[in-house]
Amino acid sequence: MESPLHHFKLDAEAQPRRADGRIWCNELPHLGYAVLRGDTAEAGFAQLVEQVTGLALPLKAGAVSQGPQGVLMWTSPDEWLLVSHRQRLADWTAQLDAGFAAQQLFAQTVDSSGGLTLAWLGGTQHITVLRHLGVYDFESIPLGHMVSTVLGKATVQVIRLDGDGVFVLFRRSFADYVWRLLRRAAQPYGFAVCQLEARSDHPLFAQLAAPQPLLVSA
Repeated sequence: MESPLHHFKLDAEAQPRRADGRIWCNELPHLGYAVLRGDTAEAGFAQLVEQVTGLALPLKAGAVSQGPQGVLMWTSPDEWLLVSHRQRLADWTAQLDAGFAAQQLFAQTVDSSGGLTLAWLGGTQHITVLRHLGVYDFESIPLGHMVSTVLGKATVQVIRLDGDGVFVLFRRSFADYVWRLLRRAAQPYGFAVCQLEARSDHPLFAQLAAPQPLLVSA
């Protein structure tokens, strides 16, 4: 299995991140992505999603629910995006689809793991880099929220979970373009590929490690 940015050989270029003023970036490869569609007015929909994933269904525009097993992002009034480890995501989508059918809910999941990828962008000037590429006021994104916007000519989602940096989500078909765009914009500030650790305390970095088996109640 090859990530959308595998041909850049980022692992060979990666180095430990340091507080030296540079822009640090790398891809989080091989994560799982699933589009979740449903009607919040239907009794049982939000409850089933939280029961299966452990993540409360975000009801406000751009809100992100986060936990040690992944994130759930609001993308429209009847659509959300689940991001987690691929193995765990496959378990979740199977349970959700079975639950939707059992409760006769007008809802579905669509695994989009092959068509998306995620890059982390950090460093003291990472917001400045984004300003070079898009018109959105990126500093105004609250913690725990995301926005859909355009960088250059590519539609992306910028996710801000903490003050350390942002995650940029984009389609596989735009991966080469977006990566080169970020790298070029960051060059004046010093660009470097950083090593990303599988941190158990982080909702997205934790997904770089193998997940624990899920305990599914009968």
